[in-house]
Amino acid sequence: MYPYREADVNPSCGKGFKTDCRFSPQIWLCDHQFKPIIPSNREYSMRVPREFAEMTHFHAVRENIFAVFQMRRSALCAHGRPGHGVQQESLHSERTNMLCLIPLLLLLPPPSIMSGFRQCPSPCLCYESSDLVDCRSQGLDQVPAGVSHGTWLLDLSGNRVREVRSDSFVGLWSLKFLLMSNNSIHAVHPQSLSSLQFLERLDLSFNRLRWLPQDFTLHLTSLQELRLDHNLMQHVDSSSLRNCDNLRKLDLSYNRIRTIDTKAFHSLSRLRLLHLEGNKLNVLKDGLLSRQQTLEVLLLGHNNISAIEAEALAPLRGLTLLGLRGNQLQHIKFKTFLKLKTINTHLQMSLNPWTCDCDLQRVFGKIQHVRHLHVEDYKAILCHAPPQQAGSPLVSMDSQLCMAETASVLVITITVMLAVIGALVKAERNRKSKQAASDAESSDK
Repeated sequence: MYPYREADVNPSCGKGFKTDCRFSPQIWLCDHQFKPIIPSNREYSMRVPREFAEMTHFHAVRENIFAVFQMRRSALCAHGRPGHGVQQESLHSERTNMLCLIPLLLLLPPPSIMSGFRQCPSPCLCYESSDLVDCRSQGLDQVPAGVSHGTWLLDLSGNRVREVRSDSFVGLWSLKFLLMSNNSIHAVHPQSLSSLQFLERLDLSFNRLRWLPQDFTLHLTSLQELRLDHNLMQHVDSSSLRNCDNLRKLDLSYNRIRTIDTKAFHSLSRLRLLHLEGNKLNVLKDGLLSRQQTLEVLLLGHNNISAIEAEALAPLRGLTLLGLRGNQLQHIKFKTFLKLKTINTHLQMSLNPWTCDCDLQRVFGKIQHVRHLHVEDYKAILCHAPPQQAGSPLVSMDSQLCMAETASVLVITITVMLAVIGALVKAERNRKSKQAASDAESSDK
């Protein structure tokens, strides 16, 4: 979903902003000599910088129309009250010509707009009224030159750009949205982002980035959303995301990330969404999220996480959704989730190889009774082990696991006790037999 539509930058179409509207054919009934000069609304809104760059006479034509309009208006005022015959006929003709000129004057852009036309890089589309530059799917292998300094959105998605060079965005101080998804970018030079201090959204998803350079966000002090999903990254360094205090959304999903430095997210104190699904993380470590007190959504599904350290979730005071589906969790500790001091948190825990025993059942039973914790997919949690329980839903067992375990313990205890008693009885018999034999020997003597 892009933050603009063609219709939004076509204000001449009136209410509804229909992109396929045209000037009404009635305006050409009076004077056809102006028809070749004025393009349709669609052409004007989308191609003004390109087509009008060569129409240098357009401004002069507009001024001539104004001059004719003023001259005929003065003539009408000089005539006063219309008379009869030739004078009335002449006056009627003048009025008709003026009425024909009025819609043309309304349709022509004012001199301030005409004088502000900017160059549009080929083969992009430029939306003059909104400072948008659309270069989507044009086969570009580099960032085009000639982008206006007033541009606030530049869309380069779906091209063949392989490298973001240091001079790619020089002078684009007004840029707020930079969209470069679905390219082949394997390197981004940090210096290329030095002009983008007011950038709010950067989309580098679906590229071929293997790592982020040091001080990648050094100049991106206004950045609020960063998309790096569907790349080839394996590690997140502690220096890559520094100086990014305003970041709200960070998407690192579907990379190959195995490790994240403990201090990698320390500067992201205002982060609300962290998307790490589809990577290869093994452990959620203590300290990784120590500064994320405002984090609301943490998505860790479809990794290899087999353990969550005791203090890993403790700092997350605002967490509303924790996704842990599709990992390698077999057991969890109740204390780990009890330290989530939140108002309301939903947990997603299915698609893990759970070992269903009494301890696991007790943990989930306790979680279910904690007011602010809700396991969304509790009914979908299936046992992976022991073999006799494989494929069975944990919820269907109720307290059976603990009862079975208790029965097993009782059986084992009774068996041990019987064995001990048997051993004692046997020992006592042996003792008495030996004693009797000893007494018999003594009496014989």
